[in-house]
Amino acid sequence: MTAVRTPRAFFTPLAIGAPEPYRAPPVATERMIHFIPPHIEKIRAKIPALIKDVDVILGNLEDAIPADAKEAARNGFIELASANDFGDTGLWTRINCLNSPWALDDIIKIVSTVGNKLDVMMLPKVEGPWDVHYLDQLLAQLEAAHGITKPIQIHAILETAEGVANVEAICAASPRMHGLSLGPADLAASRGMKTTRVGGGHPGYGVLADPATDGSTDAPRTFYQQDLWHYTVARMVDACQMHGIKAFYGPFGDFSDPDACRAQFLNAFLQGCLGTWSLHPSQVTIAKDVFSPDPDEVTFAKRILEAMPDGTGAVMIDGKMQDDATWKQARVIVDLATQVARKDPERAELYGL
Repeated sequence: MTAVRTPRAFFTPLAIGAPEPYRAPPVATERMIHFIPPHIEKIRAKIPALIKDVDVILGNLEDAIPADAKEAARNGFIELASANDFGDTGLWTRINCLNSPWALDDIIKIVSTVGNKLDVMMLPKVEGPWDVHYLDQLLAQLEAAHGITKPIQIHAILETAEGVANVEAICAASPRMHGLSLGPADLAASRGMKTTRVGGGHPGYGVLADPATDGSTDAPRTFYQQDLWHYTVARMVDACQMHGIKAFYGPFGDFSDPDACRAQFLNAFLQGCLGTWSLHPSQVTIAKDVFSPDPDEVTFAKRILEAMPDGTGAVMIDGKMQDDATWKQARVIVDLATQVARKDPERAELYGL
């Protein structure tokens, strides 16, 4: 049996002088986590404009940063964090994985210099709660040592077979847990999947329609491409919802195919994900469209809530029965729309909020 902290101790700080952990992740609009390479000066110069356009800015220190640029990326992130006021736009960083030679310096130097500005530290290649426990304790010690006044949250990437097997324990590992993101490329390698794509589907993964029933053998049979990530996303969403944290889709690597990107993001949104990663400016607009509720859906959801103010009973709206279950669905949509409206004036007008 895995030992866990008792409920009484779970929400106590892990270091004397560290801030009290959150009882639930703070409410925030996080339709896209926009990745930037902070070692590139011209990218850092664009941060003031990005702050106005995206929900979260993430300084990436891990994959896609060359080994000889790791320190420059860390220093660049500290520079951009110090130089800008982020307002209600989230500031995150993805550190290097814990078994790398850079992770410890990433954690110590960032928290000690810009810890009061940092909202979330993204932890890659999380395999079990032990990875979260390590970072949890270290963050508490650093927060206490450097006078950090709000707890830095942890966002884990689900990108190994072992991590998927331990997903519930990862979600429950710490009150710092903000959420999980799907890491499809590393997960595909970990599982031995036969794909080199970063997210999205594969033309060879699908089901073939049944043969014709009239006995003919030469009639064409339709092939239906399926979603490689449906099971993993569903399992991740269930684990996150079970523990009151947030589920996110991860990267979509084919920037030349916006239609496929939109389709993959929409699948994740419909399954329960609250946001995704954007690796290219073109994906910011797609994420905004997909992870913001459709105005017509919001209008209909508001009608359900107005017709059933206390959420009980049943009513007919446009010939369709609505009851307490659809009331809960409507509540999810209207609450999300209200949250998005606070960040996005254009959608606030569309929603009538």
